[in-house]
Amino acid sequence: MKRIENFKSIIDKYEIIFFDAFGVIKTYQGLVPGIQKTFEYLEAQGKEYYIVTNDASRSPVQLAESYHRSGLKHITHDRIISSGMLTKEYLDLKVDDGIVAFLGTPESSHYIDSSGLHTLPVNEINMDNIDKVNAMVFLDDEGFNWCDDLNKTVNILRKRTIPVIVANTDRAYPVSLSDVGIAIGGIAAMIESIIGKQFIRFGKPDSQMFMFAYDLIREYRSINKKQIVMVGDTLQTDILGGNKFGLDTVLVLSGNTLPKDAENRITSTGIVPTYICDTAVVELGELGF
Repeated sequence: MKRIENFKSIIDKYEIIFFDAFGVIKTYQGLVPGIQKTFEYLEAQGKEYYIVTNDASRSPVQLAESYHRSGLKHITHDRIISSGMLTKEYLDLKVDDGIVAFLGTPESSHYIDSSGLHTLPVNEINMDNIDKVNAMVFLDDEGFNWCDDLNKTVNILRKRTIPVIVANTDRAYPVSLSDVGIAIGGIAAMIESIIGKQFIRFGKPDSQMFMFAYDLIREYRSINKKQIVMVGDTLQTDILGGNKFGLDTVLVLSGNTLPKDAENRITSTGIVPTYICDTAVVELGELGF
């Protein structure tokens, strides 16, 4: 583990950079100050970059548009690899017909639109259609009534033996400097413990997420893992996932892991990044390098 002062000295060593989204590029306050400089530098150097995110709340097109509205034009939809994409692939391969019930916003259901399947929010499942529910997907922590719809979810899964997919494995996310909110992965873990069944999970730290991204890149260029670095703010997802897949990793201290907590968290979890850096912002000298 090496402490680095300037993010530039890290990414100069790699051909492809995987970025987590929340806590690395943006926070609850908006874009990380100066992050535009990083993407300008990557473009100038001809480096490839991808946003590898557990955010399944919106489609890649919608996620890219949200960056554009914030003033970051470099991130296009084809640069976004979301855990929701793996969920769609699973449904295409494994679920032939019927209803896919979901918890999340209407926007998040983009990922589960699949030929031959009908998507419905949990609140629209009733005695008339419950027998047609052939899969359940946990997509986002918004878009439903936490009391009524979570109770209904528990009872649907007690009645139906069906695959249950957690498209976002994050259990919490920062909502302020000191507080977190419960993410859909946390909700899924609670329901899993209540009904005593194990769900299917896509997203970091699962290696499938990284293999999906890796395979997409290898379709058009020759690359090996030593040429890729994963940048994230969370040890248990970004760093653990990158480490397990064999990538070098960078823990940045602009999101989930605060500078005062970093050393203790690394020691207590045993999850060790290759590098630690304050932010993913490239600092350039007067001559631009």
